[in-house]
Amino acid sequence: MNLLANAIDALEESNQGRSFEEIKAHPNCIRVKTELSNDSQSAFISIRDNGIGMTDEVKQKIFDRQFTSKAVGKGTGLGLAIARAIVVDTHAGTLEVNSTPGNGAEFAIAIPMKAKSKTVPSSQVCSS
Repeated sequence: MNLLANAIDALEESNQGRSFEEIKAHPNCIRVKTELSNDSQSAFISIRDNGIGMTDEVKQKIFDRQFTSKAVGKGTGLGLAIARAIVVDTHAGTLEVNSTPGNGAEFAIAIPMKAKSKTVPSSQVCSS
């Protein structure tokens, strides 16, 4: 949800200063694509927008906690850090961003279809 909310925010920001005619000629667009890997071992999800895009400097910080490129009061800087934690830490997947200024952004997610088994420390196992 954080990735979609950010795409919506980017599109709203890209509309600033544009006329209705410009927006009509080049409408905002968010594309969500899902597919299964050829070996059926991973699911791929792509969320792409045609917003303002990001600089290399912003891309390097985008998943840092408390980093936001939004105006004061518009974002906490936690959304993408949380998204990365869910995808990478919880599901052992990957989350990458591809973007250039003026060309929108794409977030590419890959998640393994089978959960990795976690070893539970013996101190956390209940005994009867």
